Amino acid sequence: MGLRLAASLLFFLFVCGAFAVPTCAQDNYEIQVYGYDQVEPHHTMVELHSNFTIDGSKTMVDGMLPTNHQQHETIEITHGFTDWFETGFYIFTAEKSGQGVQWVGDHIRPRFRVPKKWHWPVGVSLSNEVGYQRHRFSADTWTWEMRPIVDQQVGRWYWSFNPTFDKSLHGPSVNRGFVFSPNLKISYDFTKKIAGGIEYYGSVGPATNFLPTFQQQHQIFPTIDLNLSPKWEINFGVGVGLTRSTDHLIAKMILGYRFDF
Repeated sequence: MGLRLAASLLFFLFVCGAFAVPTCAQDNYEIQVYGYDQVEPHHTMVELHSNFTIDGSKTMVDGMLPTNHQQHETIEITHGFTDWFETGFYIFTAEKSGQGVQWVGDHIRPRFRVPKKWHWPVGVSLSNEVGYQRHRFSADTWTWEMRPIVDQQVGRWYWSFNPTFDKSLHGPSVNRGFVFSPNLKISYDFTKKIAGGIEYYGSVGPATNFLPTFQQQHQIFPTIDLNLSPKWEINFGVGVGLTRSTDHLIAKMILGYRFDF
């Protein structure tokens, strides 16, 4: 069953990459496919998202700085309030030689999930992320992201699908409606501590009117997850852009720790 499920999801990923159509696949600040698990009540998790664009855009577009050789550091602080609700807060920064470290913006992210005690066959939750980013880093300065989350562990196989919808609240894309940005992760537990997998990030244009293929953004990340301790979260990988509108090569790492407060 696990192999058939993984094959079906990989086929879906291929179809998205071949036929779907971006705004910005998470803008290279927080490159992560969300799972069902949340921070437990009365605990706080602090994560560092560190992403380096090895090969990205080389010129300014609509007043935005090029991404080539930009280092993005994002601090994410998430607190669990109940067994079905948490809230995260993000601080985005960017650094490039000759430009120094610059503040990009902040987001807040409340998230709800179906409680574990309901015993659903899949994990289901909903994240809503709203925030501001400076114009020189994003043409749309205020944005809203609505991210449904569905995941499941099947033996050693794990999958998570985030059919995300993004909307500009202020900027040139404010009249485009919701943009469909599907994210998908498939991984396999090689040992109790090491899992390897594939993550996909796309942005396919307005949900009711997909963009032409050359304007889409699609990224594939082979990744490794290290499950060293329940308190730690460690994920890293290297992503390749599949269209000319996507940054071609990005290295990413997530390092998180759960505190008992």
